[in-house]
Amino acid sequence: MGKDAIIKTNICSRGFTYNYSKNRLKCGDIMNKRIIMHVDANSAYLSWQAAYDLQRGAAIDLRDIPSVVGGSQKDRRGIVLAKSIPAKAFGIQTGEVIWQARQKCPGLVVIPPNYELYMKASNALYSLIKDYSPKIQRFSVDEMFLDYTGMGAFFGEPVEAAHKIKDRVKEELGFTVNIGIGENKLTAKIAGDLKKPDMVHTLYHYEIPSKMWILPVEDLFMVGRKTKKKLKEININTIGDLANTDTKFLQNRLKSFGLLLWRYANGIEDSAVSGNTLMNIKSIGNSTTIKFDVEDKKTAHKVLFSLTESVAMRLRGAKACCSIVSVEVRTSQLNFYSHQRKLFTPTCITSEIFAMAAELFEECWGGEKIRHLGVRVSGLYGDDFVQSSLFDDRNREKREALDSAIDSIRCKYGKSSIMRAVLADYEFLPVSGGVGEDDYAMMSSIL
Repeated sequence: MGKDAIIKTNICSRGFTYNYSKNRLKCGDIMNKRIIMHVDANSAYLSWQAAYDLQRGAAIDLRDIPSVVGGSQKDRRGIVLAKSIPAKAFGIQTGEVIWQARQKCPGLVVIPPNYELYMKASNALYSLIKDYSPKIQRFSVDEMFLDYTGMGAFFGEPVEAAHKIKDRVKEELGFTVNIGIGENKLTAKIAGDLKKPDMVHTLYHYEIPSKMWILPVEDLFMVGRKTKKKLKEININTIGDLANTDTKFLQNRLKSFGLLLWRYANGIEDSAVSGNTLMNIKSIGNSTTIKFDVEDKKTAHKVLFSLTESVAMRLRGAKACCSIVSVEVRTSQLNFYSHQRKLFTPTCITSEIFAMAAELFEECWGGEKIRHLGVRVSGLYGDDFVQSSLFDDRNREKREALDSAIDSIRCKYGKSSIMRAVLADYEFLPVSGGVGEDDYAMMSSIL
């Protein structure tokens, strides 16, 4: 099948007939089709901190100077999490260590992360865009999908409505967003990434050849470093190359994943905009680099308990239970190993998850000095139905209720408002660990 045939098949399958020579639709009205928007906060962490500081009377906007949000070098978490456009001009990249960034820009301003502020800003954005559709889905702390299908009669055609949303965010919340518009979540997200900041872009199906196929293949969702390398080896350099590659050839090289990538490259994706974050998350984890090398089991258990508190809280926030618990250990010599086990009964109870985490740690730890610890849960199920066991503790329901009450108190008064006695010496935070973007989707449902 030739290139033109593939294009025609993909477009006509969705009710469009496109005249490429005239560059317009011949039939079908885009306003009557499914419309999805992707709302993405620009340089979220930095922008939210800048907006917060300006509201409190700061004289300098962090977005206008070389600045980054980054972890503490002293605490051994010194990497760049977000950067300003002036910082980007110095070649500073997200993920590089702070000392390298300072070498590139000696006057660099480094701001510590403030995750509670980020969740407040994320929730404010969520509340604003809910005015435009009843169907909103958080994709991460700074990204959300909005199903605009059928909403044109209330707020105007999609581009007009997107500009209204974008301008309201800027005026009312103090930061900017990019909004991508497409017929599914995939094309909407790619559209939003075309050019930043403070922009609205469309990527309808008839625009895919001119706007999406020219992009490098690594810009396609699900194409990471390893996949990029494999595709480059078979001379697939752009999304268009991938879209027009024979599917049997891709399946031979990449198995079923090759067919999935081909579908994405042709803009084919039909998942619903859903508030069920569990659909998008296969695991929930948290880890921390400790300020000092841990040499004894008691201290390690404290760190694991603090991490488990965070993981279990997000698990309950997602209305989920886990069936697998794993522990990750990185030694002072940077050696890494992990250990996992399946639970007899799925759970979301903090004490049960910690008990398994502690057991796994003791089995795999060889007595080395520990630099970094992590706890992760997977094998997730909805908490609306969990198979009981004859061996279940009769107090299980009471412990679940207790954990839920603790979550509510922490959400209202802060994570340090209530703590387990084992952490009452304040050597470690009652809820600790680095928080990644995928975790915010979990937190959103309980904040």
